[in-house]
Amino acid sequence: MISKKEFTKARHYLGKTQKQMSELLGTSLKAVQSFEQGWREIPAHVERQLLFFIAIKKSKKGSAPSVCWEIKNCPSEQKKNCPTWEFQLGHLCWFVNGTICQGKVQKDWHRKMKLCRKCAYFESIFDGKDI
Repeated sequence: MISKKEFTKARHYLGKTQKQMSELLGTSLKAVQSFEQGWREIPAHVERQLLFFIAIKKSKKGSAPSVCWEIKNCPSEQKKNCPTWEFQLGHLCWFVNGTICQGKVQKDWHRKMKLCRKCAYFESIFDGKDI
């Protein structure tokens, strides 16, 4: 789960005020303020959107890495069964539910993110400077 500090860093990386961030995420200004103060837990759908916007911004700057299956050297059989491969979303593997990582289907967002945060591909996108 994303921390209040990471949320604030991400907002700054995106160049948004709290009000702009609330509009971008479809939430209230009070919610964004509460996330940054640690008064409210950041919901999975907000974390997911935030990471998506950062990844898109990085890809536009040309600083995003290639695709996950190349970095992870996924076996052919695993790739064939993975929705990331099927839809050619190797740059958004962390975003797609049902991916096959470490030989298992990842279904739940919170458990998936625990695994993703330890992944070399995820770390290559979200290197700590922005989140």
